[in-house]
Amino acid sequence: RRRRPEETTLHALLRAHASAFFARAEAGGARVPGFVRAEFDATLACGRPEHGIVRLRCASCGHDEILAFSCKRRGFCPSCGTRRMEASAAHLVERVFPPVPVRQFVLTLPVPLRLLLAARPGLMGPALRVLHRLLARHLAAHVAARGARVQTGAVTVIQRFGSAANLNVHFHCLALDGAYRIDIDGRPRFVAAAAPTPARLQALLAAIIARLMRLFVRRGVVVAEPDRIWIADVQARDGDDATDMAPADGPSALPLLNQASTTYRIATGPQAGRRIARIGGGVCAPGGGGGKPLCAEIDGFTLHAATRCREDDRHRLARLCRYVMRPAFADDQLRWDGGSRVSFELKTPWRDGTTHLEMTPVDFLERLAALVPRPRLHLIRFHGILAPNAKLRGLVVPKAPAAARREAGCHDRAHRDAATADTGASGKKATTTPRPSLRWADLLRRVYDIDMRTCPNCGLGTLEPIATILDPDAIARILDAIGRRSRAPPP
Repeated sequence: RRRRPEETTLHALLRAHASAFFARAEAGGARVPGFVRAEFDATLACGRPEHGIVRLRCASCGHDEILAFSCKRRGFCPSCGTRRMEASAAHLVERVFPPVPVRQFVLTLPVPLRLLLAARPGLMGPALRVLHRLLARHLAAHVAARGARVQTGAVTVIQRFGSAANLNVHFHCLALDGAYRIDIDGRPRFVAAAAPTPARLQALLAAIIARLMRLFVRRGVVVAEPDRIWIADVQARDGDDATDMAPADGPSALPLLNQASTTYRIATGPQAGRRIARIGGGVCAPGGGGGKPLCAEIDGFTLHAATRCREDDRHRLARLCRYVMRPAFADDQLRWDGGSRVSFELKTPWRDGTTHLEMTPVDFLERLAALVPRPRLHLIRFHGILAPNAKLRGLVVPKAPAAARREAGCHDRAHRDAATADTGASGKKATTTPRPSLRWADLLRRVYDIDMRTCPNCGLGTLEPIATILDPDAIARILDAIGRRSRAPPP
């Protein structure tokens, strides 16, 4: 059975109102960047066979199946976001985190700094280096002895969304809850850290704030005066790792969309500046960490450290990894009957009792545009002994199963032979591409319970890809021959 994205609420909203959103966002002369438009187009094409298919055939009975391409985007596609969540969580648990305790540190920022990092993502790298340096010092404080060498490790996931599909840049840092002490023979030995106390967590957050503000002042994006601190410049620069990519024919519409999404307001149109309607609660915005265990809060910054996974509880660690890698929302949170209002259901009610948000379809698409990350912006960062080039990484990370190593070796040899055949007599060195931790067929089975390996006709053979088809006319003939609709349904 095929996944049918055209029957989802998100797909219907995009088909019906994407053009109206772009027209309204650009009515004042601003332009929506090309990578945001590409995200909308790719999400509409995701899972639709008329945009590209892989043809599969059973070696036993000759039965044919087709598999539609996915967009593989990182913005708001629930399907590709769920598959990426499963693949990344499996990779972190099976190939990255050693069998030691892991503690999650969640750092949230004040609204002005969220907007700053959203507009200038090149600042995230230096900010995360500051965060990990102070976390490492905190975790290794009681481990280090005189003359001893210690190393810590962590994986940080940059999340750009909040619980209401709003823009909310914050960091989930999964840190090894302790440090590796390097013995005389050069081998690492893990020493668990003591549980953090509220006082130590408060001191750690104060140090993080001081170092971050010093960094931003040095970069010239924050101005510190005796009586106040204010943001000097939130516009992206060409020197950033990733920029706004503003169109050449006008200013970018993203700053306005980002600000409205972060503050739960409408960005454009006749209702611009008004708050999004809330159902079931008052008017107070959610936030704050008051009353939570192991949660420090200072001037809009919060640091939460109450979640910990024991070394023998890999199932809980996998759940935590899936949580931090989850997509921005699920399609079943949306309710739309084709009218003028969209209802977005919150997974957890806010403290004021709000359970749903209501807005027009175009207002909802404004929020989606703010969630699209810039191209070439890495959302997963590895630190310390877990970094890719760390010298001791191979001694602590889990080893791949022997069968997986043999399969990867066969794949690399086949890829190398194919590359050598393509280069011919050029003499160029062939490159190899490592196999991902999960096959695409495995992800389809995990997420959608779709088996793309076993032949549905005979139940014995294995489906293998025989062709990749991109020509629209050829795809239309194939879809007509097997009785599948070759066009998206009307809005």
